[in-house]
Amino acid sequence: MLKVLKFGGSSLADSSQFKKVKGIVDNDDSRQVVVVSAPGKRHSDDNKITDLLYLIHAHLKYGVSYDSILVMIMDRYAEIRETLGLTTGIEKIIDDTFAGIDKKTPVDFIVSRGEYFCARLMAEYLGYHFVDAADWLMFDYEGKVDSAATEKKLREYKDSYGTIVTPGFYGAMPNGDVRVFPRGGSDITGAIAAAALNADVYENWTDVSGILMVDPRIVPDPKTIARVTYDELRELSYMGASVLHEDTVFPVRLKDIPVNIRNTNAPDDAGTIIRENFDDELEEEHERFITGIAGKRNFSIINIYKSRIGEDKLGLLRQVLEVFARYGVPVEQIPSGVDSFSVVFPSDSIRVKKYDLMHELSENEMIDNCSLTEGISLIAIVGRQMAYRTGVSGKIFKALGENHVNIRTIQQGSDEINIMVGVFDEDFNTAIRVLYESFAK
Repeated sequence: MLKVLKFGGSSLADSSQFKKVKGIVDNDDSRQVVVVSAPGKRHSDDNKITDLLYLIHAHLKYGVSYDSILVMIMDRYAEIRETLGLTTGIEKIIDDTFAGIDKKTPVDFIVSRGEYFCARLMAEYLGYHFVDAADWLMFDYEGKVDSAATEKKLREYKDSYGTIVTPGFYGAMPNGDVRVFPRGGSDITGAIAAAALNADVYENWTDVSGILMVDPRIVPDPKTIARVTYDELRELSYMGASVLHEDTVFPVRLKDIPVNIRNTNAPDDAGTIIRENFDDELEEEHERFITGIAGKRNFSIINIYKSRIGEDKLGLLRQVLEVFARYGVPVEQIPSGVDSFSVVFPSDSIRVKKYDLMHELSENEMIDNCSLTEGISLIAIVGRQMAYRTGVSGKIFKALGENHVNIRTIQQGSDEINIMVGVFDEDFNTAIRVLYESFAK
């Protein structure tokens, strides 16, 4: 078995976190390829190494000394080296790196050094071979990953060394220049490595024990989702849940390699497994059948009414949507009744054109009445098992009604894994808590 592991910045913040990483890797011989981020914050008032490197680039751009910032970076890595008794001359590596940097140095190279320095230390600490990401993760001239070249190079390194530590976040262009992914790019690096090596599992180690069923800022100590499909993950992510974005793990999705979200600070927790589909059903999934609950605030609804609209409904809907398109307003939902329909959209999208939009709609001869309701929140109840349960919508109405939460809209997705309700913004937290208590326990 082969496992590829990616450790995030919070898992690498200092020497004590490095020790936890070593304990995790040493505990399983199949954990042979490790991808590391740059050290993150040690506490709330601390700085991420990557942020400090961006700051150095800004100082270079404006000709301002960055010596004090470099000292902060040096001290972070020196603490790790000294505490762990490592011999890698990280101070000299950092000095040599920045001796060749000036205002013409590309920002991608500068900000990628956080991962590079971290991987140098981690490789020695684990007794693994250091492999620079620029030596195996290949971009083409259009900035897209060259999958064939990348896979070939990484497999060669794996065959030669057996165990590897490599930096996340960056790779190399055909001319050798460093190119970084967007923020969170170490997740992408880990997924690419796992896919290239046909790993059995891609473990993504962070500071939470998997994906939570609901926002912990609203519901204290919510349960962890044991297993989630990519479709469910997409629904939860779209509705604002703080989860691993599906785009960052797309390479392993293509090969159906399981992704396991784990907690470096609680390594015995099973975490969350992400896959395309699951052939079986866990007992807890059968009893609960809800995967997660997420929501977003600040939507508005325009309600359109036309008496005895009949066959003209489709034509009127088309006219209304053309108005929305002309004003550049994205449409979230279109709930419909016999003689009416509503359009749900983000409130910010009409902030400066609200009156013009409403005036144009009110002037439409086919519309008897139109009204605007603001301050709406959308809440999604997501679960792949919901399609096989009766009475879910009724349970939602009952739970919210008993807690005096007024439902403004309700809609179920065509794939039947998502029921979305609209409530007033002031009821948002209450609705989330009520739905969690009703479905998650």
